[in-house]
Amino acid sequence: MSPAPALPRLAGAVLALALAAAPAAAQDLPLDRLELPPGFAIDIYAGDVPNARAMALGDNGTLFVGSRRAGNVYALVDRDGDQRADERFLVDSGLQLPSGVAFRDGALYVGAVSRILRYDGLESRLDDPPAPAVVTDTLPTDTHHGWKYLAFGPDGKLYVPVGAPCNVCESPEPYATILRMDADGGNREVFARGVRNSVGFAFHPDTGELWFTDNGRDHLGDNAPPCELNRAASADLHFGYPYCHAGLIEDPTFGRVRGCEGFTPPAQPLGPHVAPLGMAFYDGAMFPDDYRGDIFIAEHGSWNRSRRIGYRVTRVALDDAGNAVDYRPFVSGWLQGQRYWGRPADVLVMPDGALLISDDQAGAIYRVARVGTP
Repeated sequence: MSPAPALPRLAGAVLALALAAAPAAAQDLPLDRLELPPGFAIDIYAGDVPNARAMALGDNGTLFVGSRRAGNVYALVDRDGDQRADERFLVDSGLQLPSGVAFRDGALYVGAVSRILRYDGLESRLDDPPAPAVVTDTLPTDTHHGWKYLAFGPDGKLYVPVGAPCNVCESPEPYATILRMDADGGNREVFARGVRNSVGFAFHPDTGELWFTDNGRDHLGDNAPPCELNRAASADLHFGYPYCHAGLIEDPTFGRVRGCEGFTPPAQPLGPHVAPLGMAFYDGAMFPDDYRGDIFIAEHGSWNRSRRIGYRVTRVALDDAGNAVDYRPFVSGWLQGQRYWGRPADVLVMPDGALLISDDQAGAIYRVARVGTP
């Protein structure tokens, strides 16, 4: 599949004007159906962000948002500080599944299947985005689990997953791994193995350890295997795929090659087929103290269960040793009965401590805040 031709660069300014003229159908979204713990409220931060996926925050407060089906990368700006985006700019278009975004040293990095692109000095020229530099174009071209999530680690390296090109199979590296590389694409190496399809990770704010979500294999029934939240305390760990799922379920085919011995089990099994995507450690000061250091996960929702589950944001509480001790819904209600109107894709903690949630079904960004805070 070749990418569609890019739109003219003036499209950024056109979209910014369009947002001001027609704020979004997101105003009509049924937020009253969403359930949160007492003391929290949810509102629309931005609407009309088609297929909103991963999010990254620029140095000057610009919110960058990738997409998958839309092929676009957006920039959202809150000019008046009212916690709602006033302008939306189109950074680029016609890209191949540009889901993952990361920001570092004034540049936006975008993952587009086989390529990672870099947009230098972007925040100062949102209405006339620069042409991207190519960080690398040598990643696999497979689109099955080929969309990327990007994040920079405390070591300054760029971390990039490469999903398995199948439901379950043995495939050579770099498939089913998480890679890391220098910001210029050099010194690429495998950091974690046996990772079927991670579309979200974050680094522990105190230890610097990589934690990541992983989507479990399909067609083992409604309730197996669990999806996973994993903890990579060091490099070169193997998390089991395709031989062992969730640390204890041997694969019917590949488990005969290797069982579950010697693999790193998940830090927290998640719901079966909930499709966990983006995650974030809560390091803000707005939420109650017992939230600090806990993990929020965007569960995109199942597609292959007889009864749908997921379609929510969950919270995993950690103890002082970094062990998961609780797993429960934080925001739910995008799934009503067996019909859904939204699908969470990523979470991001803002400087004021609020939590942003992207929704690629409704094309919206939500803001969760503690009631009574400015």
